[in-house]
Amino acid sequence: MSLIKRYLLPKEVDFNAFLLDQAQLGHSVVSDLYKVGTEELPISQDSISDITERARKLKSRNMSELLDVFITPYDKESIYRMITQLDWLILSVKHFLLEARIYNIHCLGDYQPILKLLLDMSAALVEGISALEGRKLSGITPPISKIHLAYDQVVESCAIAMARLLSEEDCKHIIRHKDILAQLKEIAKRIQISANTLEDMAIKII
Repeated sequence: MSLIKRYLLPKEVDFNAFLLDQAQLGHSVVSDLYKVGTEELPISQDSISDITERARKLKSRNMSELLDVFITPYDKESIYRMITQLDWLILSVKHFLLEARIYNIHCLGDYQPILKLLLDMSAALVEGISALEGRKLSGITPPISKIHLAYDQVVESCAIAMARLLSEEDCKHIIRHKDILAQLKEIAKRIQISANTLEDMAIKII
């Protein structure tokens, strides 16, 4: 049977595990971002380069397997969208750290509540993708709902922070932190889109 499976049956790839690898990396870099904001850790170019390299390797592996396999547990378009959105999530964190470093912004304490929301969102995404294994579809709805709710809270919190910024008179400070807030919303947006893609995948296999 093993010879038949090896030489005659179509190649099988565990995309649930592969997507989970990407989601866990996303949660890991969001966790690093949270630590940078709450513990005021320095942002080094090495840490940014490390995020880039880890993201590149996982995306390349997953895309290579997707292009090489004939049968997938979900339609290829859904898997492709999930791979690219999870990669965008990681890149969005990288871009935030890059901007904070170049703009010489060391204190992110004012954004701690937003960073905590992002941390919770990325953890919920890992939880939802984990539920794909064994098609535990009932386990997908709660984390997706949590992500949708948190996304609204991030947008509202960023709007409040922006309004507070505009009351200040230092134009350079306003411009720098406006870009930082926009990048925080971008991270939340990528998690939100990933959650929507996860929901789409779940619906298609019910």
